[in-house]
Amino acid sequence: MTELPQPPNDLRLRAVLPASPKIVYEALTDPAALRVWLTEHAEVELPDRYEFWGPSTPDGAQPHQRLLHADERTIRFAWTVDGVETTTRFDLAEDEDGTQVTLTQSDLPSFEEVLADTAGARGALQTFWSLAIANLADYLSDRALTPRCDFTSAELRAEVVIDAAPEAVFDSMVQPEQFHQWFGANVDIEPYVGGRFAMGGFDLDPGGARFVEFEPGRKATLRFADGETTSWELDGSDGKTRLTLIHSGFDPANPPYPGWAGWLGGISALRRYHELSRARSIWREVAAPGLPEGMLAINP
Repeated sequence: MTELPQPPNDLRLRAVLPASPKIVYEALTDPAALRVWLTEHAEVELPDRYEFWGPSTPDGAQPHQRLLHADERTIRFAWTVDGVETTTRFDLAEDEDGTQVTLTQSDLPSFEEVLADTAGARGALQTFWSLAIANLADYLSDRALTPRCDFTSAELRAEVVIDAAPEAVFDSMVQPEQFHQWFGANVDIEPYVGGRFAMGGFDLDPGGARFVEFEPGRKATLRFADGETTSWELDGSDGKTRLTLIHSGFDPANPPYPGWAGWLGGISALRRYHELSRARSIWREVAAPGLPEGMLAINP
């Protein structure tokens, strides 16, 4: 089948999930399952209704979805976010490792608009769906889920337990080769106080963020050009690591939800990297409007 060109303002995420198309479809359409891996509230009555809402949904105070089509391999619905009607579509196909899921989301703002904080709730749709699909993969594997982004809170803090020693987890977060493997992004890192950290590399972002704290195996804090900080705190026992991720220094009236949800999606991948032997990335494609060339590097 010939694939149509992707419209310039559309997101396309393609992932392989560890279950048959029938099981994946059930997880996508069972409201009880949606309330576990997607968000707090969901109501589904096919072929007429597909709705979800809650603090973990952008612009999620009320349901804003309208079902357009559903069959055993496709779900398509209109979703009004910040007053703009978008279209979301799931397509399922068999894969040797389970099910290939392709998510398309129309009418996204550009990467530049997201960085400039002018995108509103639609600016978080890319990272919202990336984290949701990662949690769906873990739900299907009966694994603990990664905390979701609360789009109603100005406290950006999350804790996860990783089945690996703190030294190993810390190294995988500050060594470029390892970071690239689990996050799926090209990155340059200078692992010391005053060193730079640049997603996409120093050619794309010469200044980068700077490490203002760096204690191997225990803690690192990055300060960005706008004064915001991201801290990783690690505490270990019995060969496991409690990782606490904290983002601060932002305007509490305008929390940076797109970036925060992106970090949470990365933490999901970090957990898989350490906990699943010979784990492959679930991702086969990530294509988003205006994403700088060379920032992401998907190696399935």
